[in-house]
Amino acid sequence: MAQDLTAPAQDTAERASRRRSIEPAQAEPELFAALDLGTNSCRMLIAAPDGGHFRIVDAFAKSVRLGMGLERTGHLSRGAIGRTLQALDICADKLQRFGVTNTRLVATEACRRARNGAHFLSMVTRETGLRLEVIRPEEEARLAVISCAPLVDPEAEQVLVFDIGGGSTELVWIDLSEVPPEARAEAIVNLKVKGGAPDRGAARIVDFISVPLGVATLHERFADVADDGARFALMSWYFEEQLTSFKPYLDLPEAGLFQMIGTSGTVTTVGAAHLGLRRYDRRKVDGMTLSTAAIDAVIQRFLRLGPSGRRNDAGLGRDRCELIMSGAAILQTLLRLWPTEAIRVADRGLREGMLFSMMSAKGVFRPAVAAAE
Repeated sequence: MAQDLTAPAQDTAERASRRRSIEPAQAEPELFAALDLGTNSCRMLIAAPDGGHFRIVDAFAKSVRLGMGLERTGHLSRGAIGRTLQALDICADKLQRFGVTNTRLVATEACRRARNGAHFLSMVTRETGLRLEVIRPEEEARLAVISCAPLVDPEAEQVLVFDIGGGSTELVWIDLSEVPPEARAEAIVNLKVKGGAPDRGAARIVDFISVPLGVATLHERFADVADDGARFALMSWYFEEQLTSFKPYLDLPEAGLFQMIGTSGTVTTVGAAHLGLRRYDRRKVDGMTLSTAAIDAVIQRFLRLGPSGRRNDAGLGRDRCELIMSGAAILQTLLRLWPTEAIRVADRGLREGMLFSMMSAKGVFRPAVAAAE
């Protein structure tokens, strides 16, 4: 049955009038904006380059659950569309108020998979004036990797960067053995996930995979399993089944110092739980080193709490309590397949990657030392 995609009750003309009534703020020179519309969240950063860093001028993040029910129906629901349009309208207001002209606005797995994805994106443009670009999984992975460049250990020769999203999980295995240690962060910024052979002395992609399972889609797939522990085990097993075509799954690269970097709400939530934070603090979590033993301890505690205990856990919050175990199943699977003593935690992702790329293209900072503040 065709779905009724009538925009939820908020008048288009009223929105446009409200945006026109906002007086643009005094724009700083060379402001850049990056918007990431994912399966679960809508996030945007507005930033200004600041030497070898960038300074955040404004930030927006909202849980919109755009992909809620997508695994079951194949469509974006009216409720999800309504929530997302409201969030995007706020983003449009901010872009106008700050007078930002250097922008990149992307959508990922939910819009790639939904049968009504193209219709929804047309609605976004009509209602908010924003034109979102649906990026391929390869580009999503490249941006996530770029955002993590400042966290690469200069001594690391083999690096696995993973991004556990709402609707998909991207893994990129990078060989840096031919790159001088002092140039490895910059090599990550200039990485090409697909394309011709890398230049001599450049970073080399060993393999890349985008698994169409993230915290939301994996949770939905096993939502009918009543037992919490059994559901966790099934999610872990099922996720591993999707990795068999990833080259390092069966054929590990030559030995060298191995580093694993995780960027997602799952790894930052586990990191915050390990620190005992009742209120999330990005400054304490982003860039932290988290041991495998600490990760296992946090996951086991979440399992002991059970669904009701996780709902009442102050550190998890309403947005994470339902989805943390599907993310934890993915994380634990990766650590079982590629054992390491610790991982680096990255509270950064597509937005930071887009900002780094845009600023690097304009030559406004030194990518080898770039880091989000």
